[in-house]
Amino acid sequence: MTPDKQPRASSTGVSHLVNSTRYSFKGLRAAFRDEAAFRQELSLCVILLPLAVWLGREPLEWIALIGSCLLVLIVELLNSAVENVVDRIGPEHHELSGRAKDIGSAAVMLALCIAGLTWGLLLWARLAGG
Repeated sequence: MTPDKQPRASSTGVSHLVNSTRYSFKGLRAAFRDEAAFRQELSLCVILLPLAVWLGREPLEWIALIGSCLLVLIVELLNSAVENVVDRIGPEHHELSGRAKDIGSAAVMLALCIAGLTWGLLLWARLAGG
């Protein structure tokens, strides 16, 4: 490997972990500040996560409930990233830009469906006494 192809010492090990964590929190702050949908979904998760402890009767149910909430947040973050990149390219309308945003939106919708189905079925089982 040539000297210009070797990884920098500052981008490996603990310093890489510290930098990655800092960038991740920076991204979360930006999403919270700039993305209304992310704030709404995060607010709903804050309400639902304590309910997961009551609704779930075993660890796998807790994982399904909490994981479905986190999945919505993850997909929303990815959708927001796609939207930001598309908007960075230019404000003019382009079919592919619109398609990329629509596909990201569809991904969020499917994640919300998974969360709704998970919560709905486990709530129904809990209330039905099953």
